[in-house]
Amino acid sequence: MDNSLLKKVRKIEIRTRSLSHQIFAGEYHSAFKGRGMAFSEVREYQFGDDVRNMDWNVTARLRSPYIKVYEEERELTVVLLVDVSQSSVFGTSAKTKRELVAEIAAVLSFSASINNDKVGALFFSSKVEKFIPPKKGRSHLLRIISELLEFRPTQGGTDIGEALRFLSRAIKKRCTAFLLSDLLDVDQNGNPRYEDALKLAANKHEISAINIYDPRERDIPDLGLVRVRDAESGSEGWIDTSSRSVRDSYRQWNRKVLDASLRLFNRYKVDTVSISTEDDYVKSLIGFFKNK
Repeated sequence: MDNSLLKKVRKIEIRTRSLSHQIFAGEYHSAFKGRGMAFSEVREYQFGDDVRNMDWNVTARLRSPYIKVYEEERELTVVLLVDVSQSSVFGTSAKTKRELVAEIAAVLSFSASINNDKVGALFFSSKVEKFIPPKKGRSHLLRIISELLEFRPTQGGTDIGEALRFLSRAIKKRCTAFLLSDLLDVDQNGNPRYEDALKLAANKHEISAINIYDPRERDIPDLGLVRVRDAESGSEGWIDTSSRSVRDSYRQWNRKVLDASLRLFNRYKVDTVSISTEDDYVKSLIGFFKNK
């Protein structure tokens, strides 16, 4: 790791580790602990037991009612699904989307580590670019952060569905997964292209979506005639931002995309929060955890 990258990683570690200890560990614990339950034993049914835990096979074999007993799992597995497509390097304020994602990923990682959970990461563009299996330890977390800061995708485009399908195949045991993305993976009508994959993954794992965006992606200012370039496709063109109808159309399309994403997440009970590169992400994340 070169000195400039080491300084970046160290700066993020100092800031986010402190936040994780002071603020997020408790919120993270209350939001996610108790969600993972592991089978412990079978015992005879007692009055007041939840009949939904009845073990019908044992009950039939012994001709007496028995129930399954579960206990809270001592640790969780956390997987960060990180969008590293070319659009993530966009930024018009103090941070790019990629830099904000790195800080949020670090906070989530250290919060999980404080709770003795394993952390893994999956970087994706239009394909799964890199998978770092879940492990514990400071050096492992610092590797994830440094990889995220320096990673350059080999493919253009964004395919959230492919990332979710990979998660469903690679992680057999139920995990807590955070999707960190601008969610700009839609068809020509503005509808998300990843519904089938989300349905499957959300049925197997606990998915949370953190929508990272730059304010200028949702509301462009009047800057006159501007030449723009799509970071993922490479296509270029001119936009007359002095035209109110152009600005309104742009705003309405982005609102349509956001609403479609929110409807999809609500359908499959996926908690979500939107965080701007200009926001105080600490406040946003605390509110997100408290509302889970």
